[in-house]
Amino acid sequence: MTPDVSSLVESDRVAGTLYTDPDLFEREMDRIFHSTWVWVAHESEIAKPGDFRTAWVGRRPVIVSRDRRGGINVLLNRCRHRGASVCDVPKGNGNGFTCPYHAWSYALDGTLRGIPYPEGYEDVVEKKDLPLQRLKVASYAGMIFASFNDDIEPLEDFLGGARLWIDRFMKQGAGYPIKVQGEHRFRFNGNWKIQLENTTDWYHFPIVHRSWMSSVDAETASMLSIMTDETAVTHALGNGHSVSVSVAEHVDLDVDDGTEKLQDRFSHIVEELSKDLPPERVRRIVRSLHGAGFNLNLFPNVAMSMAFFRVLRPLSVAETEIRHVALGLEGGPEIVNRERLRIHEHFQGPFGFGSPDDAEAWNRVQRGVTGGTDMPILVNRGLGREKPNDLGQPTSHATDETGMREAYAMWKRMMTDGN
Repeated sequence: MTPDVSSLVESDRVAGTLYTDPDLFEREMDRIFHSTWVWVAHESEIAKPGDFRTAWVGRRPVIVSRDRRGGINVLLNRCRHRGASVCDVPKGNGNGFTCPYHAWSYALDGTLRGIPYPEGYEDVVEKKDLPLQRLKVASYAGMIFASFNDDIEPLEDFLGGARLWIDRFMKQGAGYPIKVQGEHRFRFNGNWKIQLENTTDWYHFPIVHRSWMSSVDAETASMLSIMTDETAVTHALGNGHSVSVSVAEHVDLDVDDGTEKLQDRFSHIVEELSKDLPPERVRRIVRSLHGAGFNLNLFPNVAMSMAFFRVLRPLSVAETEIRHVALGLEGGPEIVNRERLRIHEHFQGPFGFGSPDDAEAWNRVQRGVTGGTDMPILVNRGLGREKPNDLGQPTSHATDETGMREAYAMWKRMMTDGN
């Protein structure tokens, strides 16, 4: 029986079945992932003509490519002949894509270029009528999004209030363009929305990540003493997006009153950079080593979290794949990119302190909710102290659940006739 979807999300709670109902999951694929803008790649991953990478929009495989004219294409990874995937490597550079089944070949923009032994197709097939399916594609600040919905609103309208924070996030390049340095993937046994909630959930941080807090120097730990920091806030940005500030002095890395002491742990980098760069340039780069001072959640599938991207892919109602994408400075000092990778590995990496702890917590949520789907999930923390900021955006403390409430309000609109 189809549930009354509108009754599943209230202002302070959501139904436990949002994590467990396979029918709801199928509806989410159609109404959310196959209908709105979904992040697929960063432009640095397809920097040159011929570059491509594979990705997913919901459960549909796609190819993100840069053609010979420099255009960005997002193509359904499905041959128009018999449906086989035409690209099965994660990334590369080439002249196009050839189906391994009958060798139909396609250009980087999806145009059908060749059909072997074409005699049987005379007066049957026109190649111009059978390109790979193209998705609508748009890019903002290097972030590439795609949609199966040809009638979707412009990307900039969809991002809305999040654009300011995307711009701020990119300032961690300290004058260099941001680039992808590498990534790793893992899966957890839980619904995708459990991870969606986590990016702006600072309430869990000092509890789940005690092991990480005890492994870093006191200066780094103090930067994230969020529970007692009144400048740590979360803003609901509209359309399901939200941002949670953890280090207020690093919100806009171009702003520096000079009072912040550079961390001693980076003294070897200061020494190395100072051989070639003036002090103000060294300071600007070193202040950005931890990334931006906030986590930005872009509904439904990507987080721009301090110095990395976290990308979620729903696999089933109870299984989700996560990609952690490490970021660096294109053309920047090697010692800086190396240090950024070490910082990333320490928390987000496959052997880091953060990801395994998070994944264990997410697994436990799914197990627990499955045992009692009749009880709601509470997202009411901070409701009593949530107020609009100067832009009218609901705002509360970073440990509050303002970001979750924003995401579920968008979920409700898209899952009902309110979108």
